[in-house]
Parts: sequence; C-alpha cells; structure tokens
Amino acid sequence: MKVKAREIPSEQRIEILDALYTAAGTVKGRAAMKTFLRDLLTESERIMLGRRILIARKLIAGETFEEINEELHVGRDTVWKVQRWLQDQLPGYENAIADMEKEFAARKKKYEDKRLYATSALYRLKKKYPLHFLLFPTPKLKD
Repeated sequence: MKVKAREIPSEQRIEILDALYTAAGTVKGRAAMKTFLRDLLTESERIMLGRRILIARKLIAGETFEEINEELHVGRDTVWKVQRWLQDQLPGYENAIADMEKEFAARKKKYEDKRLYATSALYRLKKKYPLHFLLFPTPKLKD
C-alpha cells in the first residue's frame, strides 16, 4: 500500500530515513553498492536517479538546458528540479559529483597506464625495477 510522505508521523519518518541512511552508509565498495541498490530499487528507479546525477554533472559543467534535454531525453521540468537542488544550501550533489569526477579520472589514468603497460617495454621495465631507474635514469636523447 502506497503511503504519502506527508501522512507519516514525523517520529516514524525520522526512524525510516535513519534506517535508510544507516544502511546506505554501511555499504562499502562499488560492487556492494550496486547490489544494494539493485535489491532496494526497481530498474526504472535506478535509471531515474542515475539520470538526475548525470543532469547535475552536466549542469555543473555548464551545459544548457537544451543540450541536456537533447542528449539525455529528459523534460525541462526534470532539469529545472535538479538545478533548484543544486542551488540549495546543502552541497549533496556537488560533493557527490566532485567525488565522482575524481573516480572517473582515476579510472581513466588506470586504463591509460594499462594501455601504456601493454605497449611499452621500457614502461614495463620501469614498473618492475623502479629503483634501477631511480639510480640510473634513462639518458635524454639529443636532437
């Protein structure tokens, strides 16, 4: 049975939200969070939340409402709601987006390192014997 949030007594609302926040806060790691959200939310709810995060990311990056509407196929009202939440005094979206950008940058660096590792013999030697290259750096080639 669906219950409206306004009809729940405030003590019970606090208890319900505390349980949610505590459960989400105890989940460690991406895989565990993925499993937790998959069990907690329907696929459409997960997609809806993910789209809101992408909208916030694009708004923070300076994209316009029209660009976001065209790329993500969302309504102007959805973009406007996310914009209002970003203008709120609470930095929830901003902190999450900043941490997400750091994670994406780390993934990109790791991917590039693996790609470089697979293609460069000198890079593999430097990874395997780092002290050797510290003591005996590779000479610079003259032009």
